Amino acid sequence: MMKVLVAVLAGGALLTAGAPAFAQSASAQSAKTTLGPYGYGKVRLGMSEKQAKATGAVVLKKAGEAGSCAGWDLKALPSGKDNVGLYISKKRGVALIFAAKGVKTPEGIGLGSTMTQIKKAYPGVKTAASGYPYVGVPGNSKAYYSFLLSKGKVYELALGLNTQDCVN
Repeated sequence: MMKVLVAVLAGGALLTAGAPAFAQSASAQSAKTTLGPYGYGKVRLGMSEKQAKATGAVVLKKAGEAGSCAGWDLKALPSGKDNVGLYISKKRGVALIFAAKGVKTPEGIGLGSTMTQIKKAYPGVKTAASGYPYVGVPGNSKAYYSFLLSKGKVYELALGLNTQDCVN
């Protein structure tokens, strides 16, 4: 039995007899509400536009002009009329993904978090020249989280490629 269990887990599936049905759905739900370290759900940083569209998880919102990034939404988390949920760069692919309400980093930071919570989750947090906090993503040296705060609380959280070319 142990050999079978090891083989099944090594294949990335949880198929043990008698496992509660919620074990798989809880894991899937967690992936759907977690931003980082490599993306959100099926959408991954660095994916080309073609790859991102093939996931079925994104919808074009604003086409990019020559050499610029296109604005997209995550189908499951529409961002509203004047916003986008992510940017896809012609050069870099998925370059920036924004957190929606209820979405958190693996360390538990999301919209509404405080600077104290950010510093506790990310002791290495720095402040950009613009005045906004940012930190390298644990487990992904090619990405960062940026936080915009108002009245002491995060109102915008983004996961971005260090090389993204869509926003300042």
